[in-house]
Amino acid sequence: MLLFAKQFVGCAATAEDVVHDGFLRFWKSKSVHAEEKLESHLYGCVRWAALDYLRRSKRARKREESYSADESVMRSKRSFVSEVESEETTEIVEAALAELPSEQREVVVLKLWVGLTLQEIGDALEISPNTAASRYRYALAALRRQMRIFDYAEGK
Repeated sequence: MLLFAKQFVGCAATAEDVVHDGFLRFWKSKSVHAEEKLESHLYGCVRWAALDYLRRSKRARKREESYSADESVMRSKRSFVSEVESEETTEIVEAALAELPSEQREVVVLKLWVGLTLQEIGDALEISPNTAASRYRYALAALRRQMRIFDYAEGK
């Protein structure tokens, strides 16, 4: 859940807040969506909480910039936390994920790290399962290309 939220906001502490907001949204709407898959609905609630956070922070930044042009919002560079064998591999995967369009990246995260089915991903993102599947295929193809480029650059 935190990984999913962190891909939107970039900061682990903010991602925790977004997950809490998502759980509140889920709890408030649970009776309305009793027939839906609860897990995919929960991820949808977290997604909307993250998007709302981004809209709020964008408006706040604009207000702050009008007062001081020198201030900027700092975000964590990490968008992917994993127990990968080496830090180098983690950096390569993070860079490859960062290159993906956000629509493809969120499908990859939900499929590989959360373990949702394409149907559940479609429900969570409010898209058809076929759209989720095509975004997943395009993302995997892009990741393969990026990994090949890295292998050539390393001389492998």
